[in-house]
Amino acid sequence: MHYVISTTWGPTDTTRAALPFIFAASALQAGDTVMIMLFHDAVTIAIDGIHQKIIPFGPTSKFAEVFSNPNAKVLVCKPCAEARSFREDMLLKNAIFGGMNDLHQEVSRPDAKFISF
Repeated sequence: MHYVISTTWGPTDTTRAALPFIFAASALQAGDTVMIMLFHDAVTIAIDGIHQKIIPFGPTSKFAEVFSNPNAKVLVCKPCAEARSFREDMLLKNAIFGGMNDLHQEVSRPDAKFISF
């Protein structure tokens, strides 16, 4: 199975920011592939050095586990990032800029399930 996840939650609500990554880590542990698309406030999570500072209340953070997994792809909304003056060279090495066309392509896969947080 291929899970396509979109989220807008970032450092303004650390627990909600963590939930898509916790789900993604569970899917990866089960042998599935994952693509997470970060929009709005969530783009901040992909900036190098930031996810380590995001501590959710309750659940254990899974940011590093997802970012380092070769079966996970993390796309950062380019317009959302640029509106915050983030450049692609500021992202973690496993994250890249993307857009709605990329999200559509991933969701259109026959084995894809779409989840939005």
